[in-house]
Amino acid sequence: MRVVVTGAAKRVGAGIIEEFARCGFDVVLHYRSSDEDAERTAERCRAHGVSVHLIASDLSTKEGCQQLVDGVLEIWDDVDVLVNNASIFNPCRFEDVDDTEWERQHDINLRAPMRVSQGLLDALRAGSGGVIVHMVDIGADQPVNHHAAYSTSKAALAMLVKSMAIELAPTIRTVGVSPGQVCWPEDYSAEKRAHLKRRIPMERAGTPQEIATLVRFLAVEGTYINGAVIPMDGGLSLRYG
Repeated sequence: MRVVVTGAAKRVGAGIIEEFARCGFDVVLHYRSSDEDAERTAERCRAHGVSVHLIASDLSTKEGCQQLVDGVLEIWDDVDVLVNNASIFNPCRFEDVDDTEWERQHDINLRAPMRVSQGLLDALRAGSGGVIVHMVDIGADQPVNHHAAYSTSKAALAMLVKSMAIELAPTIRTVGVSPGQVCWPEDYSAEKRAHLKRRIPMERAGTPQEIATLVRFLAVEGTYINGAVIPMDGGLSLRYG
């Protein structure tokens, strides 16, 4: 079995790719510039006895997406699972959003999943029954303050899950995972983290392993799940605002 995970050097992406390696998947670990983190994650994957391939590319560009696709196809003829995890989360007040910032977030959060998925369609069809997992976000349904570009890009990605599910089935399933608060941004203060935790019914942030377990289940065991975007937020979306 073979899986490609974008943005897999660290944080949630690293958790996802390590979970697949633990389950015996050979992996392609995509990253942009975090070379040291990527190599550390790759070593943890290799410890499970699987083959690990690292591909660096900038998914904010059409050329970078094609570089990843070409790299995968040089290694494998077929792919079982594609996880589009790479994303960018930049705060910007609505009145300050310019075309450059808008396009940058949509390029990475929306166009890259579309481009990479298109490029690997034949390989996914050649496998044992391809699965595409898009990492969406709680902000797709509940807008995040000062993140208009991000929230709209993720809302469009949620619709892409549904559109692809209709068009690509039954050969390829498409599903989404919508995390809430997982892996605190480094610039969040202790006070801000405590405030956000109080808003989560589970009273804690999620973990990369919890997200990874759900992604693996959707890809391997949830064989009749298609077109769904599954929330993984401890109930935060029930009171988000």
